[in-house]
Amino acid sequence: MPPAPETPVSETPVPELPVAGTPVTDAPTQGWAALRPLALRLHFYAGVLVAPFLVVACLTGLAYVFSPQLNDLVYGHELLVGAHDGAVRPLDQQVSAALTAHPEGTLSSVVVPSDPDRTTQVALSVPGLAADTTRTVYVDPYSGQVRGALDTWFDTPPLQTTLDALHRNLLLGDPGRIYSEMAASWLPVLALGGLALWTGRRRVRRRALVVPHGPGTPAGRRRIRGWHGAVGVWLTLALLFISATGLTWSQFAGDRFQTLVTSLHDNTPSLTADPVGVSAAPRIGEQAVLDVARGAGLEGPLTITPPEKPGAVFTVAESADTWPVQRDQVAVDPYTGRITETLLWRDFPLMAKLTRIGILAHMGSLFGLVSQLALAAMAVGLLAMVFWGYRMWWQRRPTRGSRPPGALAPRGVARALSQPVTFGLVLAAVALGWLMPLFGLSLLAFVLLDAVAATRRRHSPTRTDIS
Repeated sequence: MPPAPETPVSETPVPELPVAGTPVTDAPTQGWAALRPLALRLHFYAGVLVAPFLVVACLTGLAYVFSPQLNDLVYGHELLVGAHDGAVRPLDQQVSAALTAHPEGTLSSVVVPSDPDRTTQVALSVPGLAADTTRTVYVDPYSGQVRGALDTWFDTPPLQTTLDALHRNLLLGDPGRIYSEMAASWLPVLALGGLALWTGRRRVRRRALVVPHGPGTPAGRRRIRGWHGAVGVWLTLALLFISATGLTWSQFAGDRFQTLVTSLHDNTPSLTADPVGVSAAPRIGEQAVLDVARGAGLEGPLTITPPEKPGAVFTVAESADTWPVQRDQVAVDPYTGRITETLLWRDFPLMAKLTRIGILAHMGSLFGLVSQLALAAMAVGLLAMVFWGYRMWWQRRPTRGSRPPGALAPRGVARALSQPVTFGLVLAAVALGWLMPLFGLSLLAFVLLDAVAATRRRHSPTRTDIS
């Protein structure tokens, strides 16, 4: 949760969202001084109420980002071949071994690894499995031995699938996706609002903005605020990036994003895979298709998808998730081995490239271990900021019916803003609410909550405020 202001409690009010019909007392009317009370109150409300969603997202994201290592630990027998020598067996033989061991399925795809220490993954369509789930048979490419089989979702082992679902929807399906989208929607507002509050203070040295208070600073709220603010500055860009990339495939904001991408004609392209004439010649094998794809320049791990019916073509796609990103694809005539269509990564629209790179970075695979460690550091930093934010709130809480002097800002401060500024704020809120529907609805809920609290306070003058 981004930073709180660095001024003593007795000097800096914690403003409230405006409520119509309430008086304004000496409210600032120009520049940042006019906007700061609104920003501070919104930052406070969002921080207290949205932070739990951020905590869950951080913890589940931490678990998921290291899923490749966890996969090797849990499924090492299936995924890794161990000590080996000799040449790799033809792909046709490996596929045949998988189908012989599991006759209940039909061939769906084959993932050929680029790492010599990993098994070939032969995915089979099996009746009764859930949507997008296949039975993946793992074959030692050197001996042709079947090392095991797992029911996988988009070729990911069960543990990784579970961690992915836990992060996206808490294992609750589509209704559970609301939590992660709520966190991603409010994260940029918290980050940018906190950055403005932290850097907009008066008479603050630049070093104090990015360097937390040292051991010489007295313990207490001021030291915590220094760490909260400085860490927030360092993490702002990373938080904005993780929020934007997460929203691209969210439930509601993701639809808005896709609408914008479609309007720009920047959708991710795909092979048309037009059928060819059915021939009396026998269909070529998977090894021949692999050789054609390698000869065409495709590199790294490749996913080969066989024809579903007579006349359909083989498709081969690069599937590496690391830098440099490669997504070249070809379609191959199943009778002649001729390449009928080519789709190159360099020809992808810019937005499609940025979306793919952003997703890979969000998942922690773009630069391998470096990406994983960077995401882990960001998650730990955000968790620390949430803790510091709640700690400051607890230190400032009213006790025994009293509140610190000046703890509340004058109500109705928005009415003191100029009409252009007010119009701009409303327009920005409507635009963000359209782009991020959960943000818009929850913002409206915050305003109503503040209005209800104000009404209750007017009827109970001695009632303490939550801030």
